[in-house]
Parts: sequence; structure tokens; C-alpha cells
Amino acid sequence: MKYKIQGEVMQTASIALEKGQTIYAEASGMQWMTDNVEMKSKMRGGLGAGIGRMFTGESLFLNEFNVKEGNSGMVTFSSDFPGKIMAFDLKKGQTIIAQSTAFLAADDSVTMQVHFQKKLGAGFFGGEGFILQKITGPGTVLLSLDGEITNLELEKGQRILCDPGSVAVFDPAITFDIQRAGDIKTMIFGGEGLFLASLEGPGEVHLQSMQLSDLAQKIAPMVAQYIPRSGNGPTINFGK
Repeated sequence: MKYKIQGEVMQTASIALEKGQTIYAEASGMQWMTDNVEMKSKMRGGLGAGIGRMFTGESLFLNEFNVKEGNSGMVTFSSDFPGKIMAFDLKKGQTIIAQSTAFLAADDSVTMQVHFQKKLGAGFFGGEGFILQKITGPGTVLLSLDGEITNLELEKGQRILCDPGSVAVFDPAITFDIQRAGDIKTMIFGGEGLFLASLEGPGEVHLQSMQLSDLAQKIAPMVAQYIPRSGNGPTINFGK
């Protein structure tokens, strides 16, 4: 895949397509494309795979793109949240595990499956729930991650603790679990939530600095001030 990632806060990824080449992407991710590129919605992997994607918050269908006329074309994708678009060039059989909403686009040769958390604690309190995305090469996959990204290479036995929702992508060799944030006083008054994610190497981990759910919680009180309510609630007058 030939691609170019542009921007700082709301990034875009432009992919140069050659005749005979196919890529696929999440529904609603396309920003613009040249008029010789054809887009078709397909249920890749069959009904079971489509239903699995729905459980991760993605669409039942994915969009495929290829050049219908001429020798080359261009299609550009954008994320719907401030953050970074990261490209992972996967070898044949190489796998990464990503948060359920990360997928943006990939080569036709890349497979994407539902990945279930094996441990109950990680599933209930792991920020992304039981269902993640398992992405396998060969090929390139583009993922849309939230906020700024920190990349860590953990050695065997090396362990870090982090906010569960900050875990964006990790190698399948990483042991992902959940533990209490501390004693009862720390859990209640520490401000870091009740649980922390435990990630143990060997393998690579990509952490994101922002979560959509956290942002929503912070802006909700401010938004509520401007939502008309019955009774004496505040109302915004936008003019005639």
C-alpha cells in the first residue's frame, strides 16, 4: 500500500491505488476519492464476521475501493476524533490486537476478526470491554487512535500499569489483565478509577492519551447548560 498521512490534530490518510489493487475500509471513513475509483459495500468474511463487527461498534458492511478506469486513482480517509492515524506493515501471519473502534483501512490481503478477552476482569473493566479487533497480515492496515500515541517495547517479564482506556494496540504476546488501583482509599479518592490495566511483555504496546468517553464526560456538564429543557431551563436563541 502506498499511503501518505497528513495533518496534526485531525489527520487524513491518502492511499494511491493502482489498477487491480483493492483496499477496504470502515463505513463512513472515506473523505474524498478521484472519480475513477469505484466503491462497493460488502459483508467481508460472511454474516458471522459482519455480526462480529457490529458487536465491536463497527458497521455490518465494509467498503471496498478499486480503480475502475485508467491505471491509478486516489482515495483519502479521515478519522472522526482528534488523534493519530498509524500504519502497521504486517508480515504474513503477523497479528496485532487493537481497540474495537480503531480500524480505518487496510490492504485486501489483511484479515480482521473479533478478538475476545480471555480474562473476565479485563473484559469487564478493561476500558474496551470483552471485544477487540484481531488484525493479521500480510499487508498494511491503518488505524485511527485517540489523542497522542506513546509506543513502548516491553521486554519479557517487564510490566506497566496504565489507565485501561489508554490501551490502543498491542502484540498478542502481551499479557493484558486488570488489577485494583490500590487500597480502598486510593480507589475512591485517587482520581484514577477503581482499576488499572496491567500489560506484561514481551511485545510492543501503543498507548493513547485521550479517550472519547473521558472527553464526553468532561464536556457533558458544559453542553447541558445549552440544552433547552422543560420549565425554566436555559435556552439559546439563534435568531429568527
